[in-house]
Amino acid sequence: MWLFDHPEFDDHEKVLFGHDHVTGLKAIIAIHDTTRGPAVGGCRLWNYARDEDALTDVLRLSRGMSYKSALANLPFGGGKSVILGTPDIKSPALFRAMGRLVDSLGGQYRVAEDVGISVENVEVMAEVSPHVAGTRAGGFGDPSPATARGVFMGLKAAVKAKLGRDDLTGLRVAVQGLGSVGYHLCRLLHAAGAKLVVTDINQEAIARCVQEFGAEAVAPEAIYDQEVDVYAPCALGATIHDETIPRLKASIVAGSANNQLAEERHGEALRQAGILYAPDYAINAGGVIVIAHETRPGGPAYDEALAMQHVDRIHETLLAIFERAEQDGVATSLAADRVAEDRLAPPLSAAAQ
Repeated sequence: MWLFDHPEFDDHEKVLFGHDHVTGLKAIIAIHDTTRGPAVGGCRLWNYARDEDALTDVLRLSRGMSYKSALANLPFGGGKSVILGTPDIKSPALFRAMGRLVDSLGGQYRVAEDVGISVENVEVMAEVSPHVAGTRAGGFGDPSPATARGVFMGLKAAVKAKLGRDDLTGLRVAVQGLGSVGYHLCRLLHAAGAKLVVTDINQEAIARCVQEFGAEAVAPEAIYDQEVDVYAPCALGATIHDETIPRLKASIVAGSANNQLAEERHGEALRQAGILYAPDYAINAGGVIVIAHETRPGGPAYDEALAMQHVDRIHETLLAIFERAEQDGVATSLAADRVAEDRLAPPLSAAAQ
């Protein structure tokens, strides 16, 4: 499929395909929009079934980053990168090659962690490029706890809007995916008195949450059928589709996964089913917010308290999206898109040139 005809192209500014024959690196960097500033977004390592799947993923993810930064009022645009392969390809040489690929863009894109990539991996990239965020030297380090905190605040907003309550005691939440973000979300929910139903393909991750939080474990495919108040997808995306929506017992969908809707129309399908959806790129912005606080050019040193205050404002952002969706009579996913697109629109003087 030709790139410009790809259904997820969406006027991307730049797509870079990179290969290093020495290390075997095969990577794609996508820059969606830099209206608000340089693109920021994580790097994902995944064993895609087809190269076309990798391209689709990076295009969708980078667009989401543009919208995420806009909704969070950050002076950054949206970008994303993917490395094609399995975890056994990881090596310092490979990540230096990735760092050089990022560096070739001259600061138009700033990379950080994502699925399959650790703090240590991006720190190797930082050895060869200054355009790397999410390192321990930069301030916050691993952004996963901040992402989880933002999801927790957004989940609370959804509970307030849908169920009319601020207290989470006794709330039943199904968490799908217990990686770094999912685990930290479980920790916050448990501390707030919520009851957890969890699943993951990693049995050790399940055992940890059962032991530490008293969670109920279910098989991966059974997570959609649980009698819960909230379904929190925290693994890979596209879990909301024609087959899963009718199975959901939850009245709220609020989780950290990117691209949770398999297709845009599934936002309206959730609305028709009476399920309140917290748009993914609004609720999972905590990580990029702390990265933005690390990377403000010429700004002050990283201030964790200030960054966390910004993360906590995800609560107000979600309430505003829910209100607009109600006023416009549309799905929350569409309402969030409209807010983000308003903020991404270039000034009239620039558009007229």
